[in-house]
Amino acid sequence: MKGMLIYNIYRTLTYSVSPLVYLHLRWRKFRGLGHPRRWPERLGHPSVARPTGPLLWFHAVSLGEGMAAIPVIKHCHRLRPDLTILMTTATYSALCEFVHVKMGKMQGNVGRSYAFLGYWKPNAIIIIESELWPNLIMGASKHGIALALLNARVSTKSLIQWSRPLLLPLISLLLSKFSLIVPLSTSQAIRFQLLQAPPSIINFSGDLKYAVHEYDDSEEYMGSIEDLKGLLDNRQVWMASSIHRGEEKVMLEVHKVLVRMIPNIVTIIVPRHPQHGKEIAHILMHLGLAQELQKEGQIVALRSRHEMLTPRTNVYVVDTLGELRQLYRITPIAVIGGSFFPGLAGHNISEAAAAGCAVLTGHHIGHYSNMVLEMQRVNPMSVFQVSGKLELEEALKELFSDARLLEARRVAAKQAFCALSSGIIANVWNLLNFHIFRQALD
Repeated sequence: MKGMLIYNIYRTLTYSVSPLVYLHLRWRKFRGLGHPRRWPERLGHPSVARPTGPLLWFHAVSLGEGMAAIPVIKHCHRLRPDLTILMTTATYSALCEFVHVKMGKMQGNVGRSYAFLGYWKPNAIIIIESELWPNLIMGASKHGIALALLNARVSTKSLIQWSRPLLLPLISLLLSKFSLIVPLSTSQAIRFQLLQAPPSIINFSGDLKYAVHEYDDSEEYMGSIEDLKGLLDNRQVWMASSIHRGEEKVMLEVHKVLVRMIPNIVTIIVPRHPQHGKEIAHILMHLGLAQELQKEGQIVALRSRHEMLTPRTNVYVVDTLGELRQLYRITPIAVIGGSFFPGLAGHNISEAAAAGCAVLTGHHIGHYSNMVLEMQRVNPMSVFQVSGKLELEEALKELFSDARLLEARRVAAKQAFCALSSGIIANVWNLLNFHIFRQALD
């Protein structure tokens, strides 16, 4: 079989570069990237003992996918308390977030490696979104481990690459090893069919990222956010969340325009990566913007430094992890970053909608375009897409000057979210139970 031949070549190549992977991980550790003590987990070295009994392995590449998995994990724990859940992810930010989530009977081993199947012996593997690693999938198939792909998606770029004659036999072989594929949308289902996934394993449930309301928040986080809420009372507030490098300049320029109209405004900036927060402060100083803001009575405060939000603070940089969902609850307007420049791919807008924010985003939103279109179909006012800085300025000016319009957009976002989030976790559970658990656990 051509697919098997290509896989054997791939497997030989991956084993040959293993020493380079080890050196790369050591280099990341030296640079302070990732967890300082848990990097060996990426090489398959476990940090805790495997418990007895059945075990499910959930894997998500990063924070967004991991948070989408949490409601499913908690639902599994409620209905099957006999199961142990192993959760892995590739990013340090996701690890920091998960330690604050009450996950029930869940092992804390977080890393990404595929040599530990023999150690953990999972009964089933549930992968979130798009992690198709040949050695993992073929190893699971060899050990008789059931595989599921939830919120499954294939980017346009990947579809083009994977459809080429050299790769399609391998991709087709990998997809044939799954017992269940739950695509993100109808268009994604078509993409999987074009890649020759068996039609019988493709089923729908709804986008798991709508299920953000299904898990509990940390009491510690909630207390600190309530304190912040009190400091924001009687002030006009908007938040730019999940901001990527370069986008902070757009948001700060918009802030400078808004503050002339609303002197007591507070702009909250939440960078996608916490280390970016200090870089934002450095950029402000380098460009002279910090001094300019200081002269105008506007103080820039960083949350990681525990700098107080004073009556003179107009720019508040939240460069911490795990607080975004709670921050949405205390701001009426959320501008979702990762969407204002080509090459970016957007972020989850449903968290802001669930909190009842007026939701704005740019046009560079990748696969999140499906979520935006779904919400706009439910209520056209639920998500407002802007083309850039000038359109964002005008949109925010209009929202701050028209209380009824602001309230209408907040209600529309919440309404669309509620309509689209209903029943998703139950649907996913039923699919997993029928296609995976009956085979793997009984």
